[in-house]
Amino acid sequence: MQPIPLPDRYAPRPVADASTGVLSAVRDLDGPATDAGEDAPTGTHATVVFEGLPPLRPAAPGHRAGEHTRSGNAMGRTRRGLLAGAATAFADQGLRKTTMQHVAAAAGVAKATLYNHFRTKDDVAAALLDDELQRLVGLAGELPRGAALGRLAEEVGAHPVLRRLAVSEPEVLARLLLAEDRLVVADLARALQVERDAATLVLRWLSGLVLRPGTAAERARQAAALEHVLG
Repeated sequence: MQPIPLPDRYAPRPVADASTGVLSAVRDLDGPATDAGEDAPTGTHATVVFEGLPPLRPAAPGHRAGEHTRSGNAMGRTRRGLLAGAATAFADQGLRKTTMQHVAAAAGVAKATLYNHFRTKDDVAAALLDDELQRLVGLAGELPRGAALGRLAEEVGAHPVLRRLAVSEPEVLARLLLAEDRLVVADLARALQVERDAATLVLRWLSGLVLRPGTAAERARQAAALEHVLG
């Protein structure tokens, strides 16, 4: 039986043809590596490494950066809806009196859907606070520093959930803020283009506004003074 001839691109090439780029190396397994242009010593085994050959089967399609799957988008929308419901429930009733059923009802979903994303009410509260902090950081990064500080002060001073917790459950709010502030310092520093210590100072100021917001005029004066300090 005659062997089936291989296509040219699969046919072995002599060592002398290494300049074509297909034959990349000849390695003597019994000794040191040899140059591609040298003959392998007689009586030894050599491995020829080929490059540039097409795969035997197409590669499985992979996920490319910047692309989102439909399921991922749907989960993101569901999570945003749950946090919006949580914001409504917490602003209406505070954290202690709000139950997971209240959050699910405010979000318009079954309680089982809520439990698919969050195990406890504390998890919901922490996620909502983190989401709001990241939203504020995003706003800060879109504005000049002075305008960003003023906008942050107004957002924090008038936030319905923060206002409710500051009045009815200040100790709970303080605990949440202390747990989250270390995580957001680096992001805030990048958004305001300041050092970490300066970002920590800004975050402490905003935390103070949560508990004692004052008037809009007072917040504006404080923001201007802080901008002067940051230079």
